[in-house]
This record gives sequence, structure tokens and C-alpha cells, in this order.
Amino acid sequence: MKAFKAYDIRGVYNKDFNKEDVYKIGYFLPKLLAADKVLVGYDDRESTPELFEALAKGITDQGADVYKIGYATTPMVYYGTAKHNYKASVMITASHNPPEYNGLKISRENALPVGYDSGLKELEEMIAQEEVKAVGKKKKGNILEHDIKNEYLEFLKGYLPDLSELNLAIDVSNGMAAILTEQIFGKEPHYLYNELDGRFPNHEANPLNPENREDVRKLLLEKNSDLALIFDGDGDRVMFLDENGEFIAPDLIIALLAEYFIKQGKGKTILYDIRTSWSVKEHIEDLGGSTHMWKVGHAYAKLKLREIDGICGGELAGHYYYKDFFYCDSGMLTALIVLNVVARLKKEGKSISELIAELDKYANSGEVNFKIEYKQEVMEKLKEHYLSTKEPERFFDFDGYRIEYENWWFNVRPSNTEPYLRLVVEAENQKLLDEKLAEIKSIMNV
Repeated sequence: MKAFKAYDIRGVYNKDFNKEDVYKIGYFLPKLLAADKVLVGYDDRESTPELFEALAKGITDQGADVYKIGYATTPMVYYGTAKHNYKASVMITASHNPPEYNGLKISRENALPVGYDSGLKELEEMIAQEEVKAVGKKKKGNILEHDIKNEYLEFLKGYLPDLSELNLAIDVSNGMAAILTEQIFGKEPHYLYNELDGRFPNHEANPLNPENREDVRKLLLEKNSDLALIFDGDGDRVMFLDENGEFIAPDLIIALLAEYFIKQGKGKTILYDIRTSWSVKEHIEDLGGSTHMWKVGHAYAKLKLREIDGICGGELAGHYYYKDFFYCDSGMLTALIVLNVVARLKKEGKSISELIAELDKYANSGEVNFKIEYKQEVMEKLKEHYLSTKEPERFFDFDGYRIEYENWWFNVRPSNTEPYLRLVVEAENQKLLDEKLAEIKSIMNV
């Protein structure tokens, strides 16, 4: 099925998948995860009620119970799954995608992700090969309520700093974070699009795209705010603009999270993905911490963070993971931890841009995408050129690969779902960065 992706099930509703598919997903899910009850939360897209109805019918026709959270952020579903020992959960959402999309994020016990390599493939095979035989009326499951919102709010408030001195601009993108924002931050911040609207009438709920940050940038400058926050559609990501309206690269936020945890004595091992700036590693090591680099994607990050007993981790795409949050990602928790750092800085008479300027020591391309059909051949061509020209200082052969020299490095990796090669280049100065970017493009013949 076209909607089955590496990390979740997602696509244009009634084109890539439909309610019959969702019914079957619901029907086979309890069997896949050996679950007699499934926790379900959902977003505010127009197609969501139909998806919930089909999913719940499938689950109950298998004989399992549905425990309905109702409106939720994806992290709220993770919290409920792990905290209340569910063996299976589903968040109905298409995250940051446009309104015609929808999807299902599935987790197992301890809120561990179910990706294509860890269960979705088997689920897809069950749907294709096995017969649906609904249980009789007496064995049919029930739909029950499980309201965890207040409990989740209390958990988050444990990280809430004193915000009285901070002037904040917050863009909620008409996404699911709107069910939490005022109860966490109060009414003082300057809010944008803080109402649920799954049609996303103001801008797409994807803070990675610069045009989607423009409204909150204008608000921040107009109100002379200390920081702007912008959430994505399902609340598992948040991104930041400094007091000058400059976007803070999401990998640099990992350094701020590390500072919070290391200074609190909570832990020292930090995880980051293969695209992360040298600046992050250096800052963490200056704080007395240690780092571990790994693959992109929550299905990989959550497992690796457990394996290395890390305190937190993050990705260039703006996902941040926490040992204290069942190794899961949360946009709201990230916002609160960053605000702890910003509140401390303000008391010291320092701005967020000053701290970022201190730790951001290199020229960085950000992630550049190239539409290329023959991804593997182009990657091999690049590797062959650089490994034969000069022996690298370090070579990381996972998730594409990362080649590091004394004064520059690059990572190239293929998209899982599209004909794109994704490239990040970093160098000790802009001149060298421009030179290496041009050189790589020439070898790639783009």
C-alpha cells in the first residue's frame, strides 16, 4: 500500500489509502502487537472523524478495546502509551503535511515506534494476505474514554520556568499544540493561529519551510520579543527564532538542551543525527558531556538513546528526544527546556542570539536537496572521488555516509520515499564552504 512509509502510515486520504484500509489496519493491529486494548488520539483534520470511526471499528471487530484520548498531540499519545502500559497506540495525524493528507503513527509497549522495519511491513502483509473475520457481538470490543490531558499538563509543568521576565511570540500553526499552549504559557505571550483548524488556513504546519515562519518573525519584531516559537501540526516538533528574527538551526538547539541537562547533573551523554554541526559536539564536550552520532529518524533515535543511556538527543528536522520522556520526542517539552535556558540568559543580561553566536562556529549549508533518480550511483561517485583524493580524518558509513576532513565535512543520504539526495556541507569559513559545495555539485553533475 502506497501509504506505508518508513516511520508511519501517511498519504493523501482517499487516494493513497481509504477508510477500508484503515479498518483493516485497526483489525490486524491488536494481533500484530498482542494487545487487548489500543490507546487512540487524533488531530483536527477534516478526514480524521472518518479515520477514527474506521480504525475503532476494526479494533473492536478484532475483540480489543479502544481507549479514546480524543484531541491530542502526538507526544501526549506517547506519554499515555508508556505511562499507562498500553501495548499498542495510534495517533491519527499527518503531522506537518497539507490538509488533504492524513495518517497513523503507531507505537507499541513503552511507546516504542512501529516503523516499516519493526512491524508495519508485517501489518501490510496481514492486510494483503489474511481474511477479516469479525468476532461475534459478545466478544466485540468497546470504545472507552481515557482522558489524560490534565495528567500530561502536570508532567509538562514540572519543566516550566519563571516566564514573567520573558516576552514571547508563539505560532501554533492551527495545530494540536493549541490544546495545551495557554494552560502552559498563560495568556501573556503574543499568540498566532492558536485555534485548532485542520484546514491550516494561515500557513502549512511545517516550521522547516521559511515562508511558514514569516508571520511569527514579523510578530516577534513588532512586539520586541525575546524569542519566537513555532509548532508543527501534531505538536512533536518546535522551532525557534532569536530576538532579531533569525532562525536558529535545529541542530544547534541540541546544544542548548545538553546545557540544561548537564548543568542540572541529570546526565552527560547526548545523541544527535549524522547531519549535525561540529559546533554541537564541541559545545557539549566543553560542558563535560559526551556525544553519539546516529541515523536520522525517530525509529532509530529512540532505540539508540535507550541503548547508550543518553539523557537527550535531537535531529536537524527539529525532533528532540528525552530519557525523562520515555525516550520520545515532544515539541512542548523542548519549548520548556529551551525557555529555561533563555530565562537564565535574560537574568544574566544576555540574549539567545549571543549564546548561539558563541557556539555556532562554522559555515553550514543546511540540508540541500537534489532531485536525482540514480541516487546510489551518484553517492558512490562522490565517495570514490573523496576517498581516493585525500584520506579523511573520519568516515561514518551509515545513513548514507559522512566524510570529515580537518576543516570541512559533508553528509550525503538518500531520501527513503522520494527521488532526492540530501546533502549537508560544513566548513570552517564561508569561502571554503562555497568552494566545496561547488566542487560536490560538479562531481554530482547537477
